[in-house]
Amino acid sequence: MNTETSTETAVVSTRLDRLSQALDALFKELAVSVERLESKPRELGVRVHASDWLKVAKALRDHPQTRFDTLIDASGIDYLNYGREEWATHQATRTGFGRGQHVEVDHDSQVDQLGRFAVSYQLLSVELNHRLRVRVYTLEGEPPLVDSVVDVWPGANWFEREAFDLYGIFVKNHPDLRRILTDYGFVGHPFRKDFPLSGHVEVRYDLTLKRVVYEPVSIDPRTLVPRVIRDDHRLAPLLSEKFNPEQHRG
Repeated sequence: MNTETSTETAVVSTRLDRLSQALDALFKELAVSVERLESKPRELGVRVHASDWLKVAKALRDHPQTRFDTLIDASGIDYLNYGREEWATHQATRTGFGRGQHVEVDHDSQVDQLGRFAVSYQLLSVELNHRLRVRVYTLEGEPPLVDSVVDVWPGANWFEREAFDLYGIFVKNHPDLRRILTDYGFVGHPFRKDFPLSGHVEVRYDLTLKRVVYEPVSIDPRTLVPRVIRDDHRLAPLLSEKFNPEQHRG
């Protein structure tokens, strides 16, 4: 590591330490229970209870040591079967296509206790040059519910509508909560883990009626398990399961 990189790393580390201390003091002042998330290097994340979220959001924006003036993104999360199974089928395995590592199944996952749905907020302080990831699990019950932060960060408007449209997460006190990506009359919320891949309805143009009509989907549901064909003459020798390293040594 060169001197320039070492200096940059030290500066980032110092800035994160200051932010961490400021957050601890702020949450203690607000008397709210906030837990740290497991975070990658150079980032901080916290989990906030839904009932405290609006109060915490305003404090994060206004406190002189945090000044999170910008909401970069907000996205819904569905934790259905999280930590239990990778594919909700009888045939899929954990060793096929796209499995880059072995995953241990946690049948006592903490997610079960926290709830199925959450919203992840990415905050930025332009003034102080630091970032924060906030995860808020929705209130229990159906529909899942979380407070709107449009009054705190106006840019949350479309992000919250997206969470409502795709995940069915209702946002309390949103000024215009309606679908934003799906079509008029769309049934269900397509990013929920239990939403069928083929959907519920299909669209076609009816020549007799001279208009678009919606009908029950006619696709027969089937399970497609991704797989890799390794014994293929088009693959490089290194990718073949029959590859013998002893035969290719110089």
